[in-house]
Amino acid sequence: MNEQLNTFELSRKWFNYGFDNPEKIKPLHTAIYFFAIEHCNRLGWKQKFGFPSQMVMEALGIKNWRTYSKGLNDLVEFGFIEMIEVSKNQYSSNIIAIVKNTKAPTKALDKALQSHSTKHSQGTVSITKQYNKEQENNITEEINFDKFLDWFNERRTKYIDKPSNIKRLTHEEKTTLNLLKTSYNNEDFEFAMYNLCNDKWANENSQVLCSYFLQIKTFNKFLSTEKVTMLSKDQRRRQGWKV
Repeated sequence: MNEQLNTFELSRKWFNYGFDNPEKIKPLHTAIYFFAIEHCNRLGWKQKFGFPSQMVMEALGIKNWRTYSKGLNDLVEFGFIEMIEVSKNQYSSNIIAIVKNTKAPTKALDKALQSHSTKHSQGTVSITKQYNKEQENNITEEINFDKFLDWFNERRTKYIDKPSNIKRLTHEEKTTLNLLKTSYNNEDFEFAMYNLCNDKWANENSQVLCSYFLQIKTFNKFLSTEKVTMLSKDQRRRQGWKV
């Protein structure tokens, strides 16, 4: 048993790395890495363990073995997973190890989160005041995918003034949502959603969608920016928006 590993420390280092290297990280990497952590945990934090490709792909909803293989190899290149023995094909197991001593994390994410928290405490975000007590089941604590979709559709309808009736999440979107909920609270979701719905590029390219919102890079982008001004349809037209 590898007693030196723990999920909190591994998670913290991963998100620090992602914050510093947003051009490298995709939701695929996060899903594979956290599934590896979960699998290692269930095995009693073994020093090295089998990581069957077919099992991982099925659990994460990955259809293409090349896509999965590249994601796993990227994690090895990033220094978060050590490849002990390479599988011969998609039906056999890689033998891997979770790397504890990855590159020392920077303070960039800590500073960004602290700054964002300070902005909240100063009253720059007040959207959550519109929540009533019955709605106050924290989206990011007791997540229910149907309730999340209800929340997303309600906010999308309100902020972009168009009917919204998204009815399902993909397996990858559910996986990323579960990862986001471990690090962000209800206020963070509200803030990021507000900025997404009022982003010119996202609106003009029809990207006010769960598939775009539930990308860690996208979520962090709209969470870390200043609160934008909500415009009416007429104001958007006058500013050259395609509405």
